Amino acid sequence: MTFRAAYFISFAVAVCAGIEIGNAAEKPHVIEKVGVYDVDGKFGGWPANHGMWIWDNEILVGFSIGEYKDLGIRHNIDRDKPEHHVLARSLDGGHSWKLEYPYEQHVLVGPKGKKGFRHGTFPEGQWEPEPVECPGGIDFTHPDFAMTLRMEDVNGGQSRFYYSYDRGHTWKGPFRLPSMGQKGIAARTDMVVNGKHDCFVFLTASKSDGEEGKIICARTTDGGKTFEFVSNVGPEPKGYFIMPSTVRISPTELLCTIRCKSGPDEKFRSWIEAWRSKDNCKTWVFDQELAECGEGNPPAIIKLQDGRLCMTYGHRKAPYEMRAILSSDNGKTWSEPFVIEGEGGGRDMGYPRMVQRPDGNIVTTYYFYDKTDPDRKINATIWNPGTATPAK
Repeated sequence: MTFRAAYFISFAVAVCAGIEIGNAAEKPHVIEKVGVYDVDGKFGGWPANHGMWIWDNEILVGFSIGEYKDLGIRHNIDRDKPEHHVLARSLDGGHSWKLEYPYEQHVLVGPKGKKGFRHGTFPEGQWEPEPVECPGGIDFTHPDFAMTLRMEDVNGGQSRFYYSYDRGHTWKGPFRLPSMGQKGIAARTDMVVNGKHDCFVFLTASKSDGEEGKIICARTTDGGKTFEFVSNVGPEPKGYFIMPSTVRISPTELLCTIRCKSGPDEKFRSWIEAWRSKDNCKTWVFDQELAECGEGNPPAIIKLQDGRLCMTYGHRKAPYEMRAILSSDNGKTWSEPFVIEGEGGGRDMGYPRMVQRPDGNIVTTYYFYDKTDPDRKINATIWNPGTATPAK
């Protein structure tokens, strides 16, 4: 075979594979879609409320399960039936999953009499101890570490946290999260580890009127014994800023993405925006609006092994899709949305969590349903982020 013939064969193969010849760039593409929780007549929802962790190819994700009921509203979960907080574990990088029930150990249940982020009822017979003060000394760099922060009420109240040194098989807690001068804190899991006993946590706090929410940054330097208020991420909004997802870009720079909703003066518009700190969370400046998302959906952002940023979110209006955008310049510019899963049945979807496997592929979990089956499922899409991020 001549060199010229070999070149054109290679070119054709590259084009079919979606590789751009000028810069050997591979486009993002879906590898596999997997059902994490898919049971007839059941409702699976809201991984963003719980957390997701990875150790090599072992992945753990939390979510809620309850009974499906067509209420004609966004969350069609039976309000009069129990809603359980569960975990699902994969030992093969997200290709298969097995359910786990932490309430059997009396952890990750939440306070009895308080729904937390439940829409259904508190399950009969489930309980956990009242939260106590954390003695500190948590090693945030432990190789099998996991930590989750949970709320008592969306509009404030007491929040709590738990941690594990064995990949979430057993948990210590609940520990009381201090209010740090706020009217209330509605915690979900968003943390940036700085060192062995040092981490930032990003929290939804109550506004001055007691409603959700604004975003604050807090820090512990003694392994969870104390937490100190560091800064407000943006001003108190007329609507709400909730459900942050934050990534460290450099030793001093962080990017915090936020689920936003306007007040009535903007007809309750919903979107995701980013705030940037260049002084290690002391101060923040508005960066840009990243996505419109229908009736509102939280972001999930990570820094990839190649240095790019990746954010996923649910697009809660037609055509009802799970989407991802990527940035090659630390969030200054972003790609056009890449569809992780499309053709959704309606607005009751999203709330993603996301991790990157050692092989570079991404596993994104979220809740979803299609037009043929109303039951809400927890799905996982395994996808490759490619090697290039063209700007818009």
